[in-house]
Amino acid sequence: MSDRPAIALVGPGAIGTTIAAVLHEVERTPVLCGRTAHPRLLLRHDDGEIVVPGPVLNDPSTLGEPFDLVFVAVKTTQIADSADWLAALCDENTVVCALQNGVEQQARLEPYVNGATVLPSVVWFPAQREPDASVWLRAKPRLTLPDVPPAQRVVDALHGTRCMVELSGDFISIAWRKLLLNAAAGLMVLANRRAGMFSRADITELALAYLRECLTVARAKGAVLNDSVAQEIVDGFQRAPADLGTSILADRQANRPLEWDIRNGVIQRYGAELGIATPISDVVVPLLAAGSEGPG
Repeated sequence: MSDRPAIALVGPGAIGTTIAAVLHEVERTPVLCGRTAHPRLLLRHDDGEIVVPGPVLNDPSTLGEPFDLVFVAVKTTQIADSADWLAALCDENTVVCALQNGVEQQARLEPYVNGATVLPSVVWFPAQREPDASVWLRAKPRLTLPDVPPAQRVVDALHGTRCMVELSGDFISIAWRKLLLNAAAGLMVLANRRAGMFSRADITELALAYLRECLTVARAKGAVLNDSVAQEIVDGFQRAPADLGTSILADRQANRPLEWDIRNGVIQRYGAELGIATPISDVVVPLLAAGSEGPG
């Protein structure tokens, strides 16, 4: 790290609060940036809780020079709204770690980050916002990053924390595998049900058929994934607590915009580009889009 301000975090939601908390726990508290000024963040986990002192800043003009490392944990539907933060926090010497869904993180963030290096990631932990605004971390936090030089800045920042960091030489395959999981979770929005719905035989068959469709597109885009992936993802939903939700379901129930395009629409879009039929996506995607944007 240089002698510039070290770490900032944009988007102190469920994932952002988790990363802020694990950094605070080892005395590397990031500067917290968001839409709403909060006096603190609270993460609950199996061993207790971590309180991250605020404030959460809500005015980008109060910042000075750019930061070395910026974690971006806003939804992709909120990137444009975060443009002022990214402009203030980033320059060509900044590494931006995208704690976001999808396989298009770099393309979506690069127009906003002043020439910074955008480092994609895969987030492998369920964290959910509770009614009291705290965050419940339901599993050990883990990130996967591409094995490239800029990733070392994130490895160094999270070294010694409770968040494991893995580097992969085949990041594209891992990112697509996570995308398939997120795509299947879109079915929960249409049913308005949590993970327990995957215990139904008819939902299992639908999910498997949808995942096989997604798998065909993923392979065409360069992912190396075997035929067992579809069943493994469904098995994971069936092993999960019946009340386990997903961020896109929480957004639908709160009538917020959905990340339907980067989680589900991407399969339909790439399928069309590659000449791959996506009949299940052709039903699922319009329904998710209507649930997000209306009218009606």
